[in-house]
Amino acid sequence: MWDVFEKKSIQKVIKKAPNEVIDSYEAWKRIVEISGPQGLKNIRGFRDEALKGEWKRYRSSRLGIQWRVIYKINGEVLEVYDFEITPHKY
Repeated sequence: MWDVFEKKSIQKVIKKAPNEVIDSYEAWKRIVEISGPQGLKNIRGFRDEALKGEWKRYRSSRLGIQWRVIYKINGEVLEVYDFEITPHKY
């Protein structure tokens, strides 16, 4: 089992997000708690990937067409700090 720690500001962001994004985030959390980051790689829809540049050492998973969750792995703990669920600006 993995622990998921969320930044406080995530609750504000979640309240403003569409319902399908909230559902995807809850599913994402359950997968991580049970299988860890390896479980995310098995589900193609999340498109889990490492980030580059100033976000080096962080990872991103897709929650919808425009929405992403950004997180960092720290040992056996998945820390969702500097967490963002944001729509991409195209």
